[in-house]
Amino acid sequence: MAWLFCICLAAPFLMSVVVTRVVRRWALRRGFVDRPGGHKQHDRPVALGGGIAITVSLIVPLAAALALAWAMRSLGTPSWLPASAARHLSGVVDKTPAAAAILLGAIVLHVLGLVDDRRPLPALVKLAFMILVASVLVVGFDIRAMTLLGPALAGVVTVVWIVGITNAFNLMDNMDGLAGGVACVAGAIFAVSAVRTGQIFVPAVTCMLIGSVAGFLLHNFPPATIFMGDSGSLVIGYMLAVVTVMTTFVDPASGGTPFGMLAPVVVLAVPIYDTASVIWLRRRSGARIFQGDRRHFSHRLVQRGMSQRAAVLTIYLASAATGLSAIMLGRATWTEAVLVGIQCLAVVLIIALLERAPRHDA
Repeated sequence: MAWLFCICLAAPFLMSVVVTRVVRRWALRRGFVDRPGGHKQHDRPVALGGGIAITVSLIVPLAAALALAWAMRSLGTPSWLPASAARHLSGVVDKTPAAAAILLGAIVLHVLGLVDDRRPLPALVKLAFMILVASVLVVGFDIRAMTLLGPALAGVVTVVWIVGITNAFNLMDNMDGLAGGVACVAGAIFAVSAVRTGQIFVPAVTCMLIGSVAGFLLHNFPPATIFMGDSGSLVIGYMLAVVTVMTTFVDPASGGTPFGMLAPVVVLAVPIYDTASVIWLRRRSGARIFQGDRRHFSHRLVQRGMSQRAAVLTIYLASAATGLSAIMLGRATWTEAVLVGIQCLAVVLIIALLERAPRHDA
């Protein structure tokens, strides 16, 4: 099945590389740019609209793949399709309504982000749309996490999770290449976790997300020539949250343990830490929670003497350090799960100590 995931990764990546370049030229001609000033760190206008490239490069291949799956089931499985993929064909087709709803939700948040990129919207308006999109998935398509809690409570947890992670990546998009790179790291770990439990639809979608973000990242890594804006960060956070909800982290048939349910929190520990710390710092200073500033984890590392590129790479590595061990949680014993939790906590505490250490000039 490796060939399938390579295609799901490569096609959106190549499309994203090309579409990002086209969107950048269009944005510069149209004046759709992010101008310096305020809390922003760039010193020149930078093209916006990277979220368009990410969204198009995700939705088009995924829609084409779903259409192809429908065609193959209706017309008969082609002889060239490997048996390992053919046996999943019906399952993929059965997920088409849910997939369509997920894509529609991504489009709604993308348009919301585009409007906000052009003219900032009230935070409560954005929050209301996020809750609405998440609620439609839960109520209309029974996409829920923690189903052992019962339908109602599981639905509430799912909405809170989707809205929370969507906002976390929206807030993390505060430095060149940061949100996109962390999304690729987390997405890769989620894809491997899903493959280990025998899934194909979820890791395929996750690979498409990684490819679409990675192609954009070539243009966004410091120094960026284009920004994703809210039209990209909202889609990335939303899609990562949704794939974690749809991933089976626990497979009792293969000896799985319930600790796998903690995997999403462990993998996304760094974005969660960044969001929680920023909210706490803003509340403590009396600032509005959704008011942009330079209190983020990345900014605090730069204030301690790191370059932007070094800060971004540090957060990539921290995300990998907390997330990689989560792959094993689905089959972990109590002792192993506790060790993974301690490791995750240790990494978060290390970065918290490093970013709070006083700076001494040599």
